[in-house]
Amino acid sequence: MPLKSAQKILCPCGMSNPPILYSFRRCPYAIRARMAVAVSGITVELREIVLRDKAPEFLAASPSATVPCLRDNERVVDESLDIMLWALRQNDPDRWLEPERGNFPEMLDLIGTIDGPFKRHLDRYKYDTRFPDAERGMERGQAADYVWQLDSRLRDTGWLFGQRASLADFAILPFIRQFANTDRDWFDGEPWQAVADWLSGFEGSERFQSVMPKWRKWERGDTPVYFPSSV
Repeated sequence: MPLKSAQKILCPCGMSNPPILYSFRRCPYAIRARMAVAVSGITVELREIVLRDKAPEFLAASPSATVPCLRDNERVVDESLDIMLWALRQNDPDRWLEPERGNFPEMLDLIGTIDGPFKRHLDRYKYDTRFPDAERGMERGQAADYVWQLDSRLRDTGWLFGQRASLADFAILPFIRQFANTDRDWFDGEPWQAVADWLSGFEGSERFQSVMPKWRKWERGDTPVYFPSSV
């Protein structure tokens, strides 16, 4: 919950039991879920999870025991992309699901590439000591190949599927941020200018900052924290 103002927050949606979103502030999967929930305008109760000390209620809700996890009455949505779609299919004011160029299946294909092989190389680069067979420089280079492909897509329009943002941009940007922050000096020294501008715009945006306040670890009995918050 926001550290200073949590006790002042009242549910703005008028619902006695809004959907519950279990989240972890820094997790890229949780970031993209919060981005979609925020843009949709749907109010959820946000519960910040500490990964080393997961709340029993969260473990009971999430089949995978990973964040983010959304519980909407009896329905549980346990994948971040599915949470994005859950929110945007209810309200998509910025038309993230309707790309200016290409189509929805093409967006899902690109997101799948980043979620799959790119993320595998990213993890083996960022957490190389966890993988005995990982060679950090090689993993970084293989992940970088995908960044160059994104750079090529971004050069003409600044966004992945046209001249405005789409689901693909905000589903992918948190992982490019994670890749960049693994060694920011190296990343900033590479000549992928379109990707650098895209990422910089994202990190400096009010939209990104609005989903990144610090929350206190949720515990049973806490005053509910509603997200997005107008406080």
